[in-house]
Amino acid sequence: MSLRVINLGLPKSGTTTLARALRRAGLATADHRIRGAQTDDAALRGAYVGDLIYRGLFDVGDPLTHLQGFAAISEMSVLREGRSLWPQTDFAVITAIRDLHPDARFVATRRDAFAMSQSMLAWSNMGDRLHKADIPGLPAGFGDTTRARMTWIEAHHAHLRAVFAGDARFLEVDIAAADARDRLAGFLGRDLPWWGRSNANPLTGMPQRGAA
Repeated sequence: MSLRVINLGLPKSGTTTLARALRRAGLATADHRIRGAQTDDAALRGAYVGDLIYRGLFDVGDPLTHLQGFAAISEMSVLREGRSLWPQTDFAVITAIRDLHPDARFVATRRDAFAMSQSMLAWSNMGDRLHKADIPGLPAGFGDTTRARMTWIEAHHAHLRAVFAGDARFLEVDIAAADARDRLAGFLGRDLPWWGRSNANPLTGMPQRGAA
């Protein structure tokens, strides 16, 4: 199986919604971490997608070499257990995938930057972790305000638009838009039988990790 869909969106941009939609469409999807039931390889169980991407890049030059059992990646960043990995911001990772996997399609899920920032605060202690971690575009000590997080979110998408300018293999999509499902389905050339909202916070009505 070869990877066909790679999401470069940040956490809280709709990654869990995308993962569910892709799985319902029949695509084996890696979302943040490899679950036990998703692989027969004991070495991959519990591994973070971001860690596997960097292991592939630095060990053999191919970021996807350890993820060939999957058809899609819906979230790849890691911000826990002392790790801060953000391959979706890394030009070397993106370039290697584009060069080695010409059939791969890249998606950048997003929502309104303010809504994403608020969702980050509503999920576990993500706001605190963002403030303390060194993240490309958001150095340690600068993720504690709404303005800082929104600046980081907007800059990430501006960077992707510049990197992929004129590339038909790239789609930036606001998952809250009325036409999001149709745009994704058309871009992927695959029907999406499910589209909705995953992991909504029952107390605040705000999405949980990766949800829209």
